[in-house]
Amino acid sequence: MAHTELLAARLERLPWTSHQRKLLLVVATAWLFDSIDLATLTFVLSPISTEFRLDHAQTGLMGSIGFLGMLVGAVVAGTMADRLGRRLVFQCSIVVWGVASVALALSWDFSSLLTFRFLLGLGMGAEFPVAAALMAEFLPADRRGRGAALLEGAWPVGFVLAGALAYVVTEPLGWRGMFVIEGCLAVWALVIRRVLPESPRWLATRGRRAEAEKVLTGFERAVQRAGGKPLPEPAPVAAAASGAASGGFRDLFSSSYRRRTVALWAVWFCTLLGYYGLTTWLGQLLTERGLEVVESIEYILLMALWGIPGFLSAAYLVERIGRKPCLAGYTVASAGAAFAYGQAGDQLQLIVTGSVLQFFLFGMWSSIYAYTPELFPTRSRGVGVGTATAAGRLGAVLGPLLVPVVLSAAGATAVFALGAGLFLTAACLVLTLLPETKHAVLEDISG
Repeated sequence: MAHTELLAARLERLPWTSHQRKLLLVVATAWLFDSIDLATLTFVLSPISTEFRLDHAQTGLMGSIGFLGMLVGAVVAGTMADRLGRRLVFQCSIVVWGVASVALALSWDFSSLLTFRFLLGLGMGAEFPVAAALMAEFLPADRRGRGAALLEGAWPVGFVLAGALAYVVTEPLGWRGMFVIEGCLAVWALVIRRVLPESPRWLATRGRRAEAEKVLTGFERAVQRAGGKPLPEPAPVAAAASGAASGGFRDLFSSSYRRRTVALWAVWFCTLLGYYGLTTWLGQLLTERGLEVVESIEYILLMALWGIPGFLSAAYLVERIGRKPCLAGYTVASAGAAFAYGQAGDQLQLIVTGSVLQFFLFGMWSSIYAYTPELFPTRSRGVGVGTATAAGRLGAVLGPLLVPVVLSAAGATAVFALGAGLFLTAACLVLTLLPETKHAVLEDISG
């Protein structure tokens, strides 16, 4: 076997041990901290709007500017991760959002709010695609989907923790105290630098064979120590496809990847436009219905708890039934739940339909994050995942801006009907244009 195929075979034969679980936990913890930052705006947008006397248009811009930063961060970080390495870019992204969180707490006017929220989004947008690519390149085929789905499970947990933190902190310390506390979590970057290795798959694609061999040998030894028995012999894997070996953005539009690139961008755009169009305004809409800020936080937090069994179910099903049916199924179910939420007439109906909605939405996110890194070759995985998530962030930018227009013209029911339509569109794209990747070696899927 050639060097890259032998390296892949050695990674694939590794048994699942506490060593891989530790790496997954380190990345998931950073993802969790990032998710807390991202979710916080849902809970504190209303008090921020009150303090700075923001109108609907300004509030929508405040909700969107962070996603614009995430769009830029995802593209830049994805490209840099393919050139400079996964670990370095991942670590730097955490530092950026940590510093920006503290700066946001010091905002003095609307312009400073927008500036620091954009920078916070830049760091968050940089982290998500790089973390997804890094873990996909370490985990074996029979564990990769479940590991990535569990990684995305940090998001609903982060959402719940953000709500709990807002519930405890907002009254005594205000929304500024929330961001100061979250900024301090960036010290986790020091942990990542110490315990997280660089991807040997990436090192091999950059021609750094000696470094790839050193990292992989150390990884194998750690797994063997954790498992307590000799490693099995490597089994042959498919040869990497020839073609645009240099990788990069152009690789995404080669004949092998053009269709899946465009389809995946559209899926991310539709799902995030629908998701953030609904959730960014959720707290604001509840307060406008007469609930106090603390009450709206309680309602959102209660509904978000159902995201935890949602992502756990997806982590199980993504390996059992495959990526396509899992992602499409959760997306269709999210469409139905979103429409039902828009029809809810009283608080009980809001809680029930909102909880069902969160269950399926978080199952959808676990599925799409498990699926996306598998669709691109190692040489272009960073930019592939980065641009796909960036397409989603474009939808996330437009969502909070579009909702006030639809809300004013047709009411809240139309907002949730729009979200349902976007989810259905995404499910159709998944089923018709994307390949199945269940239990396939990365090199076999993408070359």
